[in-house]
Amino acid sequence: MKESVLQEIKQFDIRGKKLLIPKMHPFGAPLLAACLSAFSVDAIVMDTYLGLSHGKKYTSSKECFPCQVTLGDVIYFLNKEKNRLRNKFNPKEYVYFMPESDGPCRFGMYNKLHRIILDSISEYKGIYISYLSTENSYDTKQILPPEDASRFRKLAYVATIIADALDRICFRVRPYEKEKGSTDKLIQKGLWELIKLIEQKGKSLPFSELFDLISLIAKQAAQLIDRKIPRKPQIGIVGEIYLRSHPESNQNIIKKIESYGGEVTNATLGEWINFVTYEEIRKLKRKIKKDIREKKIKSALFNYKQLFTAGLKESYQKMRQKQVYKAVLKHLDIHVDHEISHLEKKLDNKSIYSFEVGTEACLSISGALSYIEENFHGIVNVYPFSCMPSTITSAILKPILKKKHIPYIDTPFDGTIQPNREMSLKTFMYQASLRKQKFN
Repeated sequence: MKESVLQEIKQFDIRGKKLLIPKMHPFGAPLLAACLSAFSVDAIVMDTYLGLSHGKKYTSSKECFPCQVTLGDVIYFLNKEKNRLRNKFNPKEYVYFMPESDGPCRFGMYNKLHRIILDSISEYKGIYISYLSTENSYDTKQILPPEDASRFRKLAYVATIIADALDRICFRVRPYEKEKGSTDKLIQKGLWELIKLIEQKGKSLPFSELFDLISLIAKQAAQLIDRKIPRKPQIGIVGEIYLRSHPESNQNIIKKIESYGGEVTNATLGEWINFVTYEEIRKLKRKIKKDIREKKIKSALFNYKQLFTAGLKESYQKMRQKQVYKAVLKHLDIHVDHEISHLEKKLDNKSIYSFEVGTEACLSISGALSYIEENFHGIVNVYPFSCMPSTITSAILKPILKKKHIPYIDTPFDGTIQPNREMSLKTFMYQASLRKQKFN
């Protein structure tokens, strides 16, 4: 393995550097940057999808599509910086932020491949890559001082749930707005107000002010709805987290479904973070059983302590998530997020799939089944072409939903325009509208 992969992909105090953040989510990324700014980190959300040609140039197209998109984003940004600063450009001033995961998903290898490619471009060889990992449930102690790490994680979690809430306000209001474009305009205004509040007061964890602000945004959004428009077919989106969250990569599939007469609910960012914490607890319970079986008392006691801490983290996340959704639900009937323990029960005691196998397939399969339980009229699986977890999802969901007569469509993306995509989506929406007519 190249030495730089070992030495220049690491966790360290990121203050004093320009931290480059991929814009995976239109609300989540700017809010995360605001949280980092509140803790004295110069965080920059990079322009997205403008450098896709760079991402494709340095890859073989066998990689997961988000790998190409994020690589293109960072090269495009650095090219702009180099042209702007000329001789003053110093790669040591930048840190590229690329989280990772454990397990079989190729996402765990993004930052390694990106490191090798950046090393091949002489001007960018000195840029460090930093990350958070699912392996320790996105612990931030290595990238911020210990006195700030816990507070930052709490703030970043709430900001993530607020990003989810902004999404769901859009999904609920936009298909029924009196004036076209008014919802997006309101949400963008609200987003910047949230960013300003977090940047100015985030270090003091101003949760009550954040809840009041998201509640006000929901109240204003509710006034944009034309109540004479009847509810439309409910469409649930599952799939790979980057593709379903990144409008440019999924060719704005949510707005397309809305234009064809649907109301969409997309799986959330918070769902994944809650899943990571849930999995941490499951792993610790397995370790404790193994320790007891092998009579490793010290290890068992250590893991019990870790389990207690993880349990507190899970309880905290549940509490904050409920507070955010409660603030919105005062004014707007958005869909609340699925609890992970509830999702696991949808798998019928492992007969459909098992959380033991892991990957996002756990969430996509159980999430789709939960949508159906909630009387949704169709399911869309959004994912990168050749994505393993989403291919598993498709293989399991298709026969189940066919038996239940639920419209279902796979929508893999790789940056190309599929000539039959529009017709497939229109056909899918026609089927969903027929189901709504039949059962509502």
